[in-house]
Amino acid sequence: MDSKHIYQLHADVCKALANPVRVHVVEILSNGELCFSDILERTGGLKSALSQNLSQMVSAGVLNVRKDSRCNYYSLSSDKVYMACQLMREVLIDNLEQQNKLLLKIKAEL
Repeated sequence: MDSKHIYQLHADVCKALANPVRVHVVEILSNGELCFSDILERTGGLKSALSQNLSQMVSAGVLNVRKDSRCNYYSLSSDKVYMACQLMREVLIDNLEQQNKLLLKIKAEL
C-alpha cells in the first residue's frame, strides 16, 4: 500500500469526524454500544440526518454496527477514536488559551 493511499484513508477518517454531531456521537459511544434510538434521543435532531451521519462513520471505519431484529447498535471501532477526539479537544483548548493570552495582551496595550 503506498503512502498516498494511506493519506486518503486518513483524510476519510478525518472527514467522518468533521461534524459536530459526529463528534458528539463519538463522545456518547465512548461509554459503550448504544441503539440508534438512544443515540437519537441524546443528540436530538432528525432521524434521517443521524442515520446519514452514522452511515458515513461506519463507512470510514470509525464505528461498528451490529444489526438486531429490534435495533441497530453502534459502537466505536476502537477506543483510539475517542482518544483522538480528546487529543484534538486538548489542541483546541491550547489554541483558545493562546488566543486569550494574545487578547489580554492587546487589551493591556490599549
